[in-house]
Amino acid sequence: MPTTQVDAVVTGSQARRTLAELAVVRRSSVVESRHFGSLVAIAGDGSIAARLGDAGSAVLPRSTVKPLQALTCLVAGAELTGPELAIAGGSHTGEDAHVAVVRAILQRVGLDESHLGCPVDWPEDEETRNRLIADGQSRARIRMNCSGKHAAMLAACAVNGWDVATYLEPEHPLQQLVRATFERLTGTVEHVAVDGCGAPLFSTSLEGMARAFRALVAAPPGTPERAVADAMRGHPFFVGGHPHANSDAMLRVHGLLAKGGAEGVIAAAAATGEAVSMKIIDGNPRATTLIALTVLGALGVDVSKAGGLMDLPVLGGGVRVGEISVGRDLESWLDEQRAVAR
Repeated sequence: MPTTQVDAVVTGSQARRTLAELAVVRRSSVVESRHFGSLVAIAGDGSIAARLGDAGSAVLPRSTVKPLQALTCLVAGAELTGPELAIAGGSHTGEDAHVAVVRAILQRVGLDESHLGCPVDWPEDEETRNRLIADGQSRARIRMNCSGKHAAMLAACAVNGWDVATYLEPEHPLQQLVRATFERLTGTVEHVAVDGCGAPLFSTSLEGMARAFRALVAAPPGTPERAVADAMRGHPFFVGGHPHANSDAMLRVHGLLAKGGAEGVIAAAAATGEAVSMKIIDGNPRATTLIALTVLGALGVDVSKAGGLMDLPVLGGGVRVGEISVGRDLESWLDEQRAVAR
């Protein structure tokens, strides 16, 4: 498999790494930018279909890990179903409907938004943000995109009698349970970091993340794993918002479970077992959904209704003058898949 040599900064090392060109940005027929990274794809039968780039290194999955954190809260006894479970596994855009669900989770266990350990923030949804600013309101923890996850964590602590003031400490019983769930589904944890919302963040491999998402969609009905997948797929607005790439992908591709994270991370799995995860080394997520859907399509998943999620125009003066498309190393793998199909 052809790859491109670039220098990547890895914690504790300046070693030279082999990364794959996964996407390119063309403006007026000129390649303006290139996105390098690593990717793992799993076929419907569970075999590895692709390893591109430095696929074996540990990565920080960021918010892509939220479905596994939601799973932990559910197993720990938090009463979460439907939109509540979906928002626990999502990164919402802070709209009023999102806030109402987060408050409901907290109120049911006798808590309120003052107990949330995530930072204060404006909602990501532009219309909501502008309205709050016009009304003279301030940033709030409950508007932060991770407040659903934090509410679920607090609910799990409350039902177990665990301290709610220290729920973000790595040694807290809840976070130890999160780590155990994470290791069970993804493999060995090499690094423990702190996520942007303040929660402990455990490293994993891209294969581990892809297999974890595959395990959620492939789990038998009635299991906690399947409950998380079904809630997110059944209520995609609460996983993100409208519009939102994760929400839109799940709305358009039947049976798809998808969750992106900061710094160019995403994982997705189809109902038929195909899965993909990736890390863009420069941290830019603009091509991740395109890449994920393209890979799943090459594995036989019907992505024909994905529409604009796979057509990313580059504009000049408001007119299309180029596009974001797959890079040469990913294109080489796609050519191999086409050849096999013939």
